[in-house]
Amino acid sequence: MGSISYRPLPSPHNPPLTAIVIGAGLGGCAAAIALHHHGHNVLCVLDKVREFGRLGDSLGLGENAFKLLSKWGCEVDEIKRIGNQAPNMTVRRWRDGKELATQPLMDMAGYIGHRGDYHDVFLEWVRRRGIDVKMGSEVVAFEDVDPQPSITLKSGEVLKADIIVAADGIKSLARPLVLGMRDDPVSSGYACFRAFFKPTPEQRSDEKLNKYMKADCVNFWIGPDLHVVQNTLRGGEEFNWILTHKDDGDVPESWFQPGDMEEVKRLIVDLDPDMRGIMGQTEKCLDWKICYREPLGMWVSPGSHRIALLGDACHAHLPTSAQGASQAVESAGVLAVCLNSIESKEDVKVATRVYEKLRFPRTRLSQTNGEDLRDRWHGALKSVDEEKEVDPEEVKIRNSWLYAFDAEEDALGRWEEVRKRVKRELEDGRIVPLC
Repeated sequence: MGSISYRPLPSPHNPPLTAIVIGAGLGGCAAAIALHHHGHNVLCVLDKVREFGRLGDSLGLGENAFKLLSKWGCEVDEIKRIGNQAPNMTVRRWRDGKELATQPLMDMAGYIGHRGDYHDVFLEWVRRRGIDVKMGSEVVAFEDVDPQPSITLKSGEVLKADIIVAADGIKSLARPLVLGMRDDPVSSGYACFRAFFKPTPEQRSDEKLNKYMKADCVNFWIGPDLHVVQNTLRGGEEFNWILTHKDDGDVPESWFQPGDMEEVKRLIVDLDPDMRGIMGQTEKCLDWKICYREPLGMWVSPGSHRIALLGDACHAHLPTSAQGASQAVESAGVLAVCLNSIESKEDVKVATRVYEKLRFPRTRLSQTNGEDLRDRWHGALKSVDEEKEVDPEEVKIRNSWLYAFDAEEDALGRWEEVRKRVKRELEDGRIVPLC
């Protein structure tokens, strides 16, 4: 195990509750680790892909996530070592890179690293606990029945458990089951061009290109209706940029849609030359349309109340929130605590309904925090003279209030109050929607 002294908590149930987790991404791994720590029997974690590549680019994990992961026996230094080591981040003016605000990196996203690297660590934590990760296992159907819902895999295999956690992302197959309908994405009006690459030795030695390649650093360039994020890892060996801009295109929601570098060059024609140079020399990028979905009124299946959504499947975040993965970790901890707090297996439905009620307000605040930041950045330079000073507080990232929160302690403190409300709703046969 990561920590020699670590031992999972004993289960309050005899035998322990059984769980299946769908999706082996960061949220699914966090769910498996949290459930295992709290004494539940995680039968397996399923994912439809046969193997994971080093997908994606930058990802932030905040202290609110590390606090829980440490409790669960995870060696969080394994993450911290491979994250960005810069002490501060800087918000800059679009056209010339003038510093508008500087603040500690921990105030924004905690530790920023490569999503794929962080994912490898999470997967290793799952495997160290002896939890079976079944790759190439695609779920094609659900049976939402008491006392054990079931899933059918593409292979024809049927699996059952006391609770099924659907942490399989924004396109989760369980979403329409929970909602009773499809909720197709609509354009948010924004898109991101994203690139992650290793600069060549020539680029790293070119003084016109390498200003932000010499050491770990994080910078943001903000302008009217667009912004650029830059993240340097491993002392300049790896470079990431993300350009968020207005876009009403109908390209499907996908992490793998190739981007048009000519369009990137058009959008950054008046960007600070120190950043424009390396972006212009980037060979390829991805085009990610940021789609919007209304907040879900339910996170739990209506029949058995034993199929629960988690992470992006129910509370996807904008990139500017820098909290998507951290909030998935919080949700994993709260679900595990709620399942620990029931007296018998028959009350799993109480645990899941308390879980969604505890988590919804917190995740909505975190989501809207990301929307607020994007809007402040995109509007800060619209109505002021280019030479007028911008109030640093107006462009700073306001995430630090999220970090002091202990999601498990909050759940334990509010358990009894919310449990009584849920019991009444279940007895009345009417679950009050979350929104």
